[in-house]
Amino acid sequence: MKFIELLRTAFQSLKTNRKRSFLTIIGIMIGIAAVITILGMGDGVKKTMYDKFGNSKQGQQTTEIGYSSVDMGSTIHGFTEEDIANIKTEFGSEFKDVKIEHDSLINSKMTIGDEEKSVSINLEKKPEKSIDLIAGREITKQDLQMKEPVAMIKESLAKKEFGTAQNAVGTSILSNETTYRIIGVYGGGSKYDQYGTLSAKGTDVVVPYKLYYDGQNANEGDVIKLTFPQDAPASKVSKKIAKYLEKNGSAMNKGTYAYYDMEKELKAFSSQINMITGFISLIAAISLFIAGIGVMNMMYISVSERTQEIGIRLAVGATPTNIMLQFLIEAMVLTVTGGLIGFVLGAGLSHLLAPLLSLGGGIKIKAHVTLNAFLLAFGVSSAVGLIFGILPARQAANKNLIDILR
Repeated sequence: MKFIELLRTAFQSLKTNRKRSFLTIIGIMIGIAAVITILGMGDGVKKTMYDKFGNSKQGQQTTEIGYSSVDMGSTIHGFTEEDIANIKTEFGSEFKDVKIEHDSLINSKMTIGDEEKSVSINLEKKPEKSIDLIAGREITKQDLQMKEPVAMIKESLAKKEFGTAQNAVGTSILSNETTYRIIGVYGGGSKYDQYGTLSAKGTDVVVPYKLYYDGQNANEGDVIKLTFPQDAPASKVSKKIAKYLEKNGSAMNKGTYAYYDMEKELKAFSSQINMITGFISLIAAISLFIAGIGVMNMMYISVSERTQEIGIRLAVGATPTNIMLQFLIEAMVLTVTGGLIGFVLGAGLSHLLAPLLSLGGGIKIKAHVTLNAFLLAFGVSSAVGLIFGILPARQAANKNLIDILR
């Protein structure tokens, strides 16, 4: 019998017992969905962390050196253009590029009313989707692109400085010689999240990122990013630069400079995620084993119920190999169908659940379902069908035509 004919016959046989086939598929589907969900979320966490802190381009390495001020409310930055020039002079032959990185969540000083205050600022790169608007309007995409001097402030700050949220709209605040017009007031959450990191929704003021870092602000910051060739000793050179800054940095007496080996930390983090996902996937694999037993049980029942059909096929010329292939294909059709449905379900669940994870610092997690995950779902479901379907299929193939006729 040709393979296409065997496949068609397998589908027809399974359709005659739809409820039993459906219940068998569900077992495989749940096991595969659980594994894909865990893998998608785990890979999503790793990808997010590597995108944010790892080397973004192949063929090069990137490291960061940060500055921490002793005075948390200080507006003095650890890096200036003079520091960058000094680093290039001393170590320019050992790296490809160095530049000042700017945070989007900062603490700084602004003049509100007639008084200068220390506030937390969210520097917005794109319009916030989930902002709780109390009065006025939100900062638009056009405002950001045109570097419009507009701002939004937190409801508690608006009430404290202007009496009501509505009174704050239309007034102005001053920062770094730029006057921002308040166009909206929003309800904010906690200023810091559970990790002690500044919260985007809890900041006091929201202003456009590009406008804030225009001019002098673009030449100052608290983090520098160094770019190295792929084979360069990036960690060693970065440590040397950090030690140099401790003695020669522009703000050496008002804070500390430190280099953190993010690649080492990311590898350790990735290893922990792999262990966790592997352990949970192992537990999910137990359900696949149970589902495989269900497939075997169904196929044994199917073989016993279709003894007459097997005899007729043998009588008209079918070989034992044809009979075995037919039942084996039926088992694999069940498991592969369950595996593919489970993959789609697992991918959907991972994208739904991943954003609920929180790593602090406003880091948003997105699921990452790879081609390898699909191949895993297809391969495992096929293997389950093959392993747990082979014994019932062999039993069907070994039936004797004479015994069946009796």
